[in-house]
Amino acid sequence: AKLDAMLESGQDPFLANVEQTHTSTQAKELLPEDEEEGPEVSVAGRIVIFRLMGKATFLKLLDRDGQIQAYVRRDEIGEDAYASFKKLDLGDFIGVRGKLFRTKTGEITVRAVEYTLVSKALRPLPEKWHGLTDNEQIYRQRYLDLVVNQESRDRFKARSAIIREIREFMWEREFLEVETPMLQTVSGGAAARPFQTHFNALSCDFNLRIALELRL
Repeated sequence: AKLDAMLESGQDPFLANVEQTHTSTQAKELLPEDEEEGPEVSVAGRIVIFRLMGKATFLKLLDRDGQIQAYVRRDEIGEDAYASFKKLDLGDFIGVRGKLFRTKTGEITVRAVEYTLVSKALRPLPEKWHGLTDNEQIYRQRYLDLVVNQESRDRFKARSAIIREIREFMWEREFLEVETPMLQTVSGGAAARPFQTHFNALSCDFNLRIALELRL
């Protein structure tokens, strides 16, 4: 219903991009511990916490580095913009522009003067406190696991870094990286039953490869 209302009003619910000057970590580094206010930044991410309090809202954005808090007031962004802002949901991607400041609890926060909806989430995120705990859902919906579980994100980043280091180690020693076919006319290399498909353009049946090294 919210998506339909946005489309009818002429608003693009899937803008897909927004100007971003800093990640969450980079923005936090701009405000030293002995200072209460900092420069203006533009951050963006997925809304993972949304606390609506009448004329003001605290929310937390999750980006590739972590989380950063934003503070949005009706008086700052305007009544019409705030009315639209209140219709946002957990999981929405937004961009926020404003100056950094430190709250009474000491948390570095962006005092928003402008926000931009980047992409509308059409399905709700898992419940906040318990997160995603169903193992089957974790493996079937890996993207959801990466949204809500910090441990999974850390593991994902570590795996990527390990593979990058292995590649660089081999490249420095003049090894060549080659690609082998994903689809093969003859399957082999394991006892597993291969996945079969038909390649229309060639009018041939193919098998999805099992062993990566045979073609080498």
